[in-house]
Amino acid sequence: MKPIVAPFPTARFRRARQSEAIRGLVRENVLTVDDLIWPVFVRDGDGVEEPVPSMPGVMRRSVDRIAQAAVEAQALGIPAICLFPYTDPSLKTEDCAEAWSPDNLSNRAIRAIKAAAPEIAVMTDVALDPYNINGHDGYVVDGEIVNDETVEALTKMALAQADAGADIIGPSDMMDGRIGAMRQALEANGHRNVMILSYAAKYASAFYGPFRDAVGASGALTGDKKTYQMDPANSDEAIRLIARDLNEGADMVMVKPGMPYLDICRRSKDMFGVPTYAYQVSGEYAMMQAAAQNGWVDGERIMLESLMSFKRAGCDGVLTYFAPEVARILQG
Repeated sequence: MKPIVAPFPTARFRRARQSEAIRGLVRENVLTVDDLIWPVFVRDGDGVEEPVPSMPGVMRRSVDRIAQAAVEAQALGIPAICLFPYTDPSLKTEDCAEAWSPDNLSNRAIRAIKAAAPEIAVMTDVALDPYNINGHDGYVVDGEIVNDETVEALTKMALAQADAGADIIGPSDMMDGRIGAMRQALEANGHRNVMILSYAAKYASAFYGPFRDAVGASGALTGDKKTYQMDPANSDEAIRLIARDLNEGADMVMVKPGMPYLDICRRSKDMFGVPTYAYQVSGEYAMMQAAAQNGWVDGERIMLESLMSFKRAGCDGVLTYFAPEVARILQG
């Protein structure tokens, strides 16, 4: 539809900007607390809150402190919390068996959150890198990250998380066929209401660096993840991957990273019209925090402006480490 615009001075666009009241009346997008998913890092121990040096303000928390954080998030109205484990290196193996242990960090944290803050939705991460001695999202055989064997392991991992009480499964591994395998397994094992938020368009990005520090995967990683994560130069491929994951049973889709890939968010929402999310990843967060702490930018304003960019690009929500801070601002 071609916009109809009267000539100046009949049309004065500044009329709609003259006051906060008028700006509010014509505002096209609104950021609310319902748009937030809070990613948190869980580690072993008791009473532990350990700062992540490359992510100012972010903590690795023991299970008991994760439960407290979930209570805080629920009180702030944050609808969902997403778990990422910092696994003891002694538990990392070639077969990654800790990934589907009923008592691993993530599964213990799911149960603790459900007991402490039952109204909040719990999302999980499905990938082998926190449990893999090689640091990869999949099994490594003779230097190759093998697909089908990895999908079998990931399906067991997803089932263990659903058994623990997860509401949303988040496959972030980028193996082919994993959404279909997980959906079939969930259906067959009585988890018909467990949702899948697929990391459908996850790029091989340099913006993940601080996250890998936070989960302890940086030192273990051998090589790179370019054979399974997407080439940053590709856009049409992302649309094909999103279509595939929806056909295989994903309920929602995600683009990762966030701000450098807003074009993918917009294309996805326009083409499929399904719940679409983005992950404002660790590198994005760390850059804004560093600039704010150095006094180069207004931290609160760029935080809110960055999140509004996701809404403008068509996202229904954002995974962001800013979630509690933003929720406090939005709640007044």
